[in-house]
Amino acid sequence: MIMSKMESEKKILVVDDDQAILDILAEVLAYYGYQVSTLANADKVFDRISEYHPDLILMDVLLGGLDGRIICRAIKSIATVSMIPIIMISATENGEKLLENEGAPNDFLQKPFDVNFLIEKIEHQLAA
Repeated sequence: MIMSKMESEKKILVVDDDQAILDILAEVLAYYGYQVSTLANADKVFDRISEYHPDLILMDVLLGGLDGRIICRAIKSIATVSMIPIIMISATENGEKLLENEGAPNDFLQKPFDVNFLIEKIEHQLAA
């Protein structure tokens, strides 16, 4: 069930090196009532997590010169933030394989994706 736009006060951090993707995701997630912070520079992800305290992180696998899988593993290895659900998105990565790795994200979404499917995955992770 997809919630109406005013039912959520949850905070989502979106990390992607493509500004157009950040803009689209920010608009869509805000429409569904989420507070959204976007980050194009993955070097600053730990600072943003510390400042913003997101309830969920939506992160691309390929982040310019950085690897989102490594960042995900690092987040999952830090006790104070390891419980934050992470949904990785990618046009190239094999999602099932990604979810089997140590320090794996909580879920995976293949690009391009349906907005309703994205919202369902977010709601599932936030309800867990």
